[in-house]
Amino acid sequence: MDLKVIPVQTGRERREFIRLPYRLHRRYDVWVPPLISEVKATLDPRKNPFFEHASGQLFIVRRGRKTVGRIAAIVDRNFIEVRGEMIGLFGFFDAVDDPEVAAALFNTASKWLREEGMKRMLGPTNPSMNDELGVLINAFDLPPAVKMVWNPPYYPALYEQAGFTKAMDLQAWMMHKSDVSERLLKAGELIKKRTKVAFRHPDLKNFDREIDLFREVYNRAWSNNWGFVPWTEAEFKHVAKSLKQVIDPDLVFVAEIDGRAVGFSLTLPDINQALIHLNGRLFPFGLVKLLWFARKIDRARVVILGVLPEYRRRGIDTVMYAETVKIGPEKGYPFGEMSWILENNKPMIKALKMMGAHPYKTYRLYERPL
Repeated sequence: MDLKVIPVQTGRERREFIRLPYRLHRRYDVWVPPLISEVKATLDPRKNPFFEHASGQLFIVRRGRKTVGRIAAIVDRNFIEVRGEMIGLFGFFDAVDDPEVAAALFNTASKWLREEGMKRMLGPTNPSMNDELGVLINAFDLPPAVKMVWNPPYYPALYEQAGFTKAMDLQAWMMHKSDVSERLLKAGELIKKRTKVAFRHPDLKNFDREIDLFREVYNRAWSNNWGFVPWTEAEFKHVAKSLKQVIDPDLVFVAEIDGRAVGFSLTLPDINQALIHLNGRLFPFGLVKLLWFARKIDRARVVILGVLPEYRRRGIDTVMYAETVKIGPEKGYPFGEMSWILENNKPMIKALKMMGAHPYKTYRLYERPL
């Protein structure tokens, strides 16, 4: 039966786009259904400030009356400006295990991006380089941590059969409290005694002020990383607001010198351990389930840890790591994931090894010329 790729225009088509993964992946015990309300908000230009500097088109593909795949083609003007290249993005790819279906989606997204003047496509980004990234290429039997992706084992082959090649691998590292290096803890204590840096937790009563500090540090500390695109004020506050309900301030650190923020780290309880039981809905019973299973969370994810360039090599990052791995188990999180880490970030990988962590998942960003 012939395939038909359809640009999403109607409410019904948008619902098909959003709900497809819930049908495709429900047979996998490790898949964590995202909250449908959050997916809708992410894709809504009226609610997601990412679309103040980006545009895109959603597509679904049908075989007969059945939707069998989806993809989004995305142009992020801020990313293009930073990279100095006409690189289009794509994301939200999901499909049945059929190279013909995948090719139809990839080729349609390619055509749309080419018509927008793009020379190369990179992804998946859902929807931006500051959101959920990549294709899981191993450890398919393990559930994803909060704000990380999961996909069936056949996805990498669909990309490669369609002519995509690796652009960059992103690593996730795992640590159990029994793995923590004594050397790390001792180094953290020694540096704290010898340095003029003050370490504190965020002041949630002055949340907006703290968010401004974090964004300033983030946009400077990560500016030389591969794939970096700066957060706008509206984007950063939008994301921070969505995470405020799950943040444990004891797991967030701000490093200051003379009252100026020079680094920060953000570690989140892995709320995915509760969301996996909700099937994407908070109502009518999802909220009760969320509150119940949230009490059983035993893993956290170090999402961000960075220091301004001029203050590096002073051990500030070591102290924040040491404090995190010390407090985490005390708060009920004996397991910790550090993600994601660029495969070419040698200083960070060296630090993770010193801590006692080990790599256990790899996510791949793919690219293809247009």
